[in-house]
Amino acid sequence: MATPRLGVGSRGLPQPQLLVLLLLLLVLLLLLGPWPAAGHGGKYSREKNEPELLPKREPPNSPGGEFRMEKLNQLWEKAQRLQLSPVKLSELHADLKMQERDEFAWKKLKAEGLDEGGEKQAKLTRNLSVILAKYGLDGRKDARAVSSNSLSDPAEEDSLEDPRLEKLWHKAKTSGKFSSEELTKLWREFQHHKEKVREYNVLLETLSRTEEIQENVISPLDVSHVKEDMLHSKHAELKDRLRGINQAYDRLRKVSHQGYGTETEFEEPRVIDLWDLAKSSNFTEKELESFREELKHFEAKIEKHNHYQKQLEISHQKLKHVESFGDPEHVSRNKEKYAMLEEKTKELGYKVKKHLQDLSGRISRARHNEL
Repeated sequence: MATPRLGVGSRGLPQPQLLVLLLLLLVLLLLLGPWPAAGHGGKYSREKNEPELLPKREPPNSPGGEFRMEKLNQLWEKAQRLQLSPVKLSELHADLKMQERDEFAWKKLKAEGLDEGGEKQAKLTRNLSVILAKYGLDGRKDARAVSSNSLSDPAEEDSLEDPRLEKLWHKAKTSGKFSSEELTKLWREFQHHKEKVREYNVLLETLSRTEEIQENVISPLDVSHVKEDMLHSKHAELKDRLRGINQAYDRLRKVSHQGYGTETEFEEPRVIDLWDLAKSSNFTEKELESFREELKHFEAKIEKHNHYQKQLEISHQKLKHVESFGDPEHVSRNKEKYAMLEEKTKELGYKVKKHLQDLSGRISRARHNEL
């Protein structure tokens, strides 16, 4: 007797009906979906059990960064959060560009083994400390940015922070020896002097901290002389700055009492300072005359920068006015103009500071040769 075959329909369902039932079950399964696709969202999938990757921060030299160095980008972002004026921001931008340029130059020197004592590195640190204090980025509650904006009305300016300067300024204002334009020029000189005094005080404080650390560190004998040389270099820098401050104060006192004479050769405070220093340096007559001509070009560059600063401030005020009315087309045009002026002002600011650094370096080398 043959063994019965147990086929698909061995429980009594005919084969065609069983196929229909299987098709119905398949349809129901599809309707009850959706089912997670392979590798996407299953309970034990890789995506569900690996932490979500955070978006990568742009590297410092990426197109999205204002500067190539991350620490300078962070300072720039902090300054923008402080809502500094457009002119002040453009000044800061130029200072940070100079700092970045000098730091990259130092890295090249270090790679060549030309800053073993760390003197240039220490100077970079001091320069950055000055920038932080100058723009109120050093975290101090009483820090106030120095106003170097020539647009400001002298009557609306803050204190000169020195009773001697206050007295000189009051005497000049009430003497009747100055026109309105001359008073504005003199006020810029007073503000420039105040900024130099602040920078000197920051350097003095930095040096004091360094010396305190030096006193509490036991150094090997073979490197102790290097640290002494660094401190001596810092003292020399302070001495030069203090001499310049005293010289500038004497000039302010003379001008405040006598007024501007016809012999005034330059208008800008920075140029006046450089010319006074150059005349007391070890320049030959021919070198001094060449330096005078270069100062004229430098002053023209400063005047061009001042012009763009004024236009930037005007554009900023106009943009705020237009934005309050909300005309999209008008706002867009003014934003484009403001952005153009902002970039041009930054560019000129950097060129002015670079030129100033080059001219100051020439005077410093002449003084060094004299010694």
